Amino acid sequence: MVRSYHKAETAEVDVTSTVTRARTDVGRYVSDARRDRHFAACDAVYALGATVLGEQDVETSFGTTHVYRYGPAAPTAQSRTPVVLVHGAGSCSAMWYPNTPDLSADRPVYAIDTPGDPGRSVQRAPIHQPEHAAQWLDETLAGLGLDRVHLVGSSYGGWLVLNQAHRGRDRLASVTLLDPGGLEKVGLRFFVWIFAGLFATFAPKAMRPRLADWLEQPVLVIPELRTMIRTAVRAYRIRRPSPLPLSEDELSTIRTPLYLVLGKRSLLVHPERQVERVPRLVPGARAEIISGTGHGPQIDHAEEINRRMLAFMASVDSQTV
Repeated sequence: MVRSYHKAETAEVDVTSTVTRARTDVGRYVSDARRDRHFAACDAVYALGATVLGEQDVETSFGTTHVYRYGPAAPTAQSRTPVVLVHGAGSCSAMWYPNTPDLSADRPVYAIDTPGDPGRSVQRAPIHQPEHAAQWLDETLAGLGLDRVHLVGSSYGGWLVLNQAHRGRDRLASVTLLDPGGLEKVGLRFFVWIFAGLFATFAPKAMRPRLADWLEQPVLVIPELRTMIRTAVRAYRIRRPSPLPLSEDELSTIRTPLYLVLGKRSLLVHPERQVERVPRLVPGARAEIISGTGHGPQIDHAEEINRRMLAFMASVDSQTV
């Protein structure tokens, strides 16, 4: 892999000198050994997706953001507006392995490891406050030299993307939200599902397919994913509260083209409620419910979701030519 390094020069909040080990409100690895085992597990998942063309560390006011770059071979596709992927909580950019081949065949793709989650970014200050989250993401995009992007987020990454559309829209061509946070308060049923899926990773191999269907947790039957999740739990300590949803007044400020994809059996949001609510509050928003899936439509139906996302981005691009 090619590694390059580029530092963002914006620093609205002077927090870069904070020592991570001295803080209790930033994520951290419990040991170098467990971190390295987790990185090896992540690399096995990355290998399932498109070839990584390069990795880059971007310095921000909140820490070092690690970014993976993918890209198309065709020169015409290289000039298209890039996609930036923001993963869910407790994961890293490797979770996008079902999506990077199709997306990067069409246009440049950047996958960000969010500080505070078990990836290769290094957090030095919290970003859970909405204004700090928006500043961190804007500084990251600036450090990558990206002036206009299609921003895609899943779960907690969906909250980050939705928050950006509200607070930092200047660089955004569009936003795509995949069963996102930020629309409703996270309920008990979602946390029960998360913990049930984690415990199920320890189930006997013969039971895992049935549990995977029942819990809608593909991690249970994909060995590389299962190992990555288990090493993440053992290696990393997340230190942030659950983000609060945006208010209706905040949602109504969004003018960036928005595409919302919800799993019919989602336990994070109430799909029927949000598929009516979001287009009512956000002018021109597109919202769809995908059957046969819960919280991971981009994994369970990767080919179809990739096709829909690219069609949406192409329609946005065509309106700006």
